[in-house]
Amino acid sequence: MAVQRDVTADAPGQAARRQGRPRRAVTRLRSLARENRLFTWALAAGAFLRLLAVLGYPGALWFAGDSYVYLGAALRPQPNLSKSTGYSLFLRLLLPFHSLTLVTVVQHLFGLAVAVMIYALLRHYGVSRLWSTVATLPVLLDGYMIEDEHMIMAESLFTFLLMIAMLLILWRKQVTWWVALIAGLLVGYAVDVRTEGAIVLALFPLFLLIRGWRSLRGWLAAIMIGVGCLAPVAAYIGWFHVWSAQYGLTGQYNMTLSDGFYLWGRVSSFANCGVIKPTGEQATVCPTEPLSARTPPGDFVWHAPQVHEDINSIGGPVSPAGNRVLTDFVIHAVEAQPLDYIKTVVKDVGLSFGFPRIGYPDPGTVSYYDFHLHYDASYLPPNLTSHEWIKGGTAYSDWLSYGHQAPGRVIKVFALPIVVYQRLVFTYGPLFAVILLMGLGGVLTLRRPVRPLRLRPFPLRWQVRGTPMLPWVTAVALLVFPIAIADFDYRYLLPVIPFACVAAGLAFAPPLRKSAPPKQPSPVSQLESTVPDSVA
Repeated sequence: MAVQRDVTADAPGQAARRQGRPRRAVTRLRSLARENRLFTWALAAGAFLRLLAVLGYPGALWFAGDSYVYLGAALRPQPNLSKSTGYSLFLRLLLPFHSLTLVTVVQHLFGLAVAVMIYALLRHYGVSRLWSTVATLPVLLDGYMIEDEHMIMAESLFTFLLMIAMLLILWRKQVTWWVALIAGLLVGYAVDVRTEGAIVLALFPLFLLIRGWRSLRGWLAAIMIGVGCLAPVAAYIGWFHVWSAQYGLTGQYNMTLSDGFYLWGRVSSFANCGVIKPTGEQATVCPTEPLSARTPPGDFVWHAPQVHEDINSIGGPVSPAGNRVLTDFVIHAVEAQPLDYIKTVVKDVGLSFGFPRIGYPDPGTVSYYDFHLHYDASYLPPNLTSHEWIKGGTAYSDWLSYGHQAPGRVIKVFALPIVVYQRLVFTYGPLFAVILLMGLGGVLTLRRPVRPLRLRPFPLRWQVRGTPMLPWVTAVALLVFPIAIADFDYRYLLPVIPFACVAAGLAFAPPLRKSAPPKQPSPVSQLESTVPDSVA
């Protein structure tokens, strides 16, 4: 006979178990906080600083041009000729709340989550609690990192997505195909958010391929992360193609049409028309000003007549014809002056490690990266209420429509502490150099000579398949690539710092112990095992 279960009798027990789950979760969190007390205090300090920013600057801060494109595309979803709008899709998700304060709070949480992921990954690889916590401090306490999270800008989301992808890849030595696919999708969407990071589309799949090329499982993981990386980018390119066709720009399979514009700015720092000898339309865009009279590329490109007035006859710099002419000119300039190009990139990379911070590419740009005690009309662009970055609304009307609050409000009692703090506490250039060198120390190891008494060099061994390789190469690529295609900018350093910290922290990880081969039994023991018990 089947036994009937009394459901009503189990109901109180089930209710008690459900009520006990939150208590167990709280108990577990308290236990983790006690076990990782140092990091808990650092995380709390980072959270407090971000709270000051939220209270001191209700709503959000802006970066002229970029922020208005992102907000406009969030209200009226569409690609843009000058920049990708993957970040606008994130803003679109939060649009029903009509709160820019909510946007900044979420972005501050992204920053805290990145620090948690760094700490968890380092502890997973056996790094001490002390050094794991130290590795998170530039992310938690850097005043410019906090200010960037409070802007309507793409860096915080981009860094958050890439860090999740890296955590998925590095957590286990053997990556399953579905984990690789998820990591790839995150990387691909990160590139939709910030095209300056497109180099990671090659780095992440290449790392998995190098690490696992000897096994079928490794090949499958590398293929799947490649598919995942390309899928969001291909989807965005398809969206751009359909959208641009509506405006008569047929055959455009791109993410933007501004590549040539920014590349022209890069080569403007060294381009010599007498050496390049351009002809036809390229001669029109060749900069003729003396090199000493040219401002840095990030400033010069916005004022040079060659890429504004002189190119308007073919549709302007951000158009199919303009983009083609500028790109062709850049290619010829680099071919004619390769050493000048390399020297310029190396020099600008060196600015990352300088001290003190300078007004580069111009003081106006750098001022957007500072907290201020007031944001008056002189700080706002003059065309804030008249220019349409995304057709259908001005920057000011889009700001009101999205956030239901006018920009520029400051609560000075909370703003003053964070203003003073940011001026003093950030990742100084020399410190940033030390972090990168420490990360390199985890990638390179010394191979001891066979005969130590003889004077022989200690050759360096490049751990291509080692865990620190991916975060360190990612950091270097994210540092150099934007400079190589545009110019140095302090904002471009912010996504670099977390990955450099991961690599530096892994330098303190204990070496992985290889499993010992099984011990072979001795001939005597083998003989004894064959003797019957009765005989023994």
